[in-house]
Amino acid sequence: MRILLSNDDGIHAKGLITLYKELKEVAQVFVVAPDRERSATGHGITVHHPLRVKEIELSDNIIGWAVDGTPADCVKLGLEALLPSPPDLIISGINYGPNLSTDVLYSGTVSAAIEGIINGIPAAAVSLASYKSNDFGYSAFFTRALIENILHNGYWPGVMLNVNIPPGIPQGVKVTKLGVRRYINCFDKRTDPKGRTYYWMAGEPMDVVTDSPDIDSQAIKENFISITPIHFDLTHFSQINDLKNWAKDIKI
Repeated sequence: MRILLSNDDGIHAKGLITLYKELKEVAQVFVVAPDRERSATGHGITVHHPLRVKEIELSDNIIGWAVDGTPADCVKLGLEALLPSPPDLIISGINYGPNLSTDVLYSGTVSAAIEGIINGIPAAAVSLASYKSNDFGYSAFFTRALIENILHNGYWPGVMLNVNIPPGIPQGVKVTKLGVRRYINCFDKRTDPKGRTYYWMAGEPMDVVTDSPDIDSQAIKENFISITPIHFDLTHFSQINDLKNWAKDIKI
């Protein structure tokens, strides 16, 4: 089995290295990751300057390609230029911090996995849903078990798995749907030494729906691993017929 491993925390991130050590026991693992942190870059790709790639040695003789681009760049470049043959699976992570609810639209971690399914390769994004713990050991162990399960039971074309794992030992596993997350006190207004105003984006997450047991953020709060199937087709299919009738009245 061949696995392409990427992330958005950067190629030196502890989560990626921990996961590599776990996965190398069951697969040939290729690492293509950003040369520095690229969190919250979404699915952006680099088109206005060339991408630079450097082969580097990480800890324990891990060899990887560091790319001065986004997570989506890394996967595209890995598939089209760097790997000797297509991988069987793409794993993005382990991310430091959660990727829950509508935050997946901003997540570089999730976008790397989505780039995989765009190219017809099964993929998963894995996150340690905590900023207080940096122990990735159990998350790496679970990811390996998840991969073995995917290979045994098969996968769904065009669908990636967004996996969030609480710190410590979880209560169990829940298959969930995305919630809706907004941020309060999002911008901190400041003044620089020259008297010019600038804004620092911060804020605290607020889950809009909190009484549904099957959303991802609620599963994490209850100390369950959350697995959410995600696809990239944003079409609202149930609205198409209504919109067709509405569009008839548009004068052109």
